[in-house]
Amino acid sequence: MLHVTATDAPSNVRIEDGVLRVAVSTSADGTSLDVDGLADATTALRNLPDGVRAVLLVGDGGNFCAGGNVRAFGSAENRGEYVGQIAAAFHEFVRALDASPLPVVAAVHGWAAGAGMSIVCLADVAIGGTSTKMRPAYPTIGFTPDGGMSWTLPRAVGASRAREILLTDAVLGADEAVRLGLLSRIVEDDQVQDEALRVARTLAAGPTAAYAGIKTLFTSSRGATLSEQLDAETASISAAADSPTGREGVDAFVGKRRPDWGSVRGA
Repeated sequence: MLHVTATDAPSNVRIEDGVLRVAVSTSADGTSLDVDGLADATTALRNLPDGVRAVLLVGDGGNFCAGGNVRAFGSAENRGEYVGQIAAAFHEFVRALDASPLPVVAAVHGWAAGAGMSIVCLADVAIGGTSTKMRPAYPTIGFTPDGGMSWTLPRAVGASRAREILLTDAVLGADEAVRLGLLSRIVEDDQVQDEALRVARTLAAGPTAAYAGIKTLFTSSRGATLSEQLDAETASISAAADSPTGREGVDAFVGKRRPDWGSVRGA
């Protein structure tokens, strides 16, 4: 079991008020994807430290993430093998993030390009700034997508719009990204990190078990018919009603008081 604290964690993985903060890029190498750092994040996501109840994705440089390290691609002796290894490592992080039962919030400042855009498409809540821009970036260097973008983008914006965005390597401003549902909302640029952290902290203090159930239903809906999903919802809400979290929520509502989610944490 990995135990990560605010003092002993790798610099790209921190815990703040029940929030697992993951830096997907650093100022080194032009805010490109920090693949080595994401290995630590993958381990943390698969072996959640005690007390972690939400995930916050940030970029520690001037951008959220400018994509893969193209200079490193160019200097690799065997480019195909090298890029394949990078994609495989990145995809372990994507799998761990997608499988996490915790709410995932992204603080999307500056550019989210290539792998950075793929990561934003995986977030449950993505807070952008007025100057935030998103771009697939893969066609510019003759590449195809990774990070799940060919799967998440059509589901977010529709197949036709996704094809246009990917094939034309469209640059999406913040307003357009919100309209398409890729960003949840926009705040001033200097408020992105603080607002995303506030949202993550709020979720970390909420009904954790209910959030996990919601995310499980979203996941099951990917391959389910409406009838199958209705059955899944029936089973889920029934289990929730008889759980400590559900009991506390109903009792608090009836008693006209605020729920004490901390009293049922982990249930």
